[in-house]
Amino acid sequence: MNISNYQKYISEETMMGPNSVRILEELFSQCPLPFSPDDFILDLGCGKWLTSLVIAKETGAKVYANDLWISAEENRNRVIQWGIDKQVIPICEDANDLHFKKKQFDALFSVDSYHYFAGSKGFFENKIMPFIKDGGIVLIGVPGIKDKFEGHAADILSDWLGEDSYMFKSPNLWKEIIGNNNRIESVRTWEMDCFDKAWSEWLAVDNEFANGDRQYFDSIIKPYTCFVGIEIKLR
Repeated sequence: MNISNYQKYISEETMMGPNSVRILEELFSQCPLPFSPDDFILDLGCGKWLTSLVIAKETGAKVYANDLWISAEENRNRVIQWGIDKQVIPICEDANDLHFKKKQFDALFSVDSYHYFAGSKGFFENKIMPFIKDGGIVLIGVPGIKDKFEGHAADILSDWLGEDSYMFKSPNLWKEIIGNNNRIESVRTWEMDCFDKAWSEWLAVDNEFANGDRQYFDSIIKPYTCFVGIEIKLR
């Protein structure tokens, strides 16, 4: 994947946090996978479809782009402009109550969103795994706290995140949360390398959310947090 191919799509309008395309770039490089136009991929928590665009372009697969906060109609208009409306299908559903066919998807991607709804044990097994085909793969990139600070998120991050501090979990804890199941072949988590670039590109944006993050970056975000990569392979 060459991120320069997507620079024209990465903007103040499409970014909703640290550059999601950087996170996707690392997921693709860490977990290279063959896809075809016959495959189906779920982009869970797609935001303003920036990740869905990249996934569609990089894989050639049919992408179901789901987000609860951004309406399907708003995203549909955007991808018509981008010329991928035949390949990307807009969905607006709660991740706790998805209405797909069992084992519909060859893969699932989730970038900078999974921590909002999936931080409890049993969620993956009960709410996500039923929709993934046998032999499928799940690739996730989420903000988290470094392993050595696990258990102290509320104390360390509360000035920045307030009551949302609990959502930031370490790579080791995310592996525990995914859990074990006879359909799961392996779970791998790691601290992602794209942290600095993804954050610097977000903090260069001039909006209220980036401005709010900027004041905490040196004191809280950089020393204590990370991006957590999660790779789940199913049997």
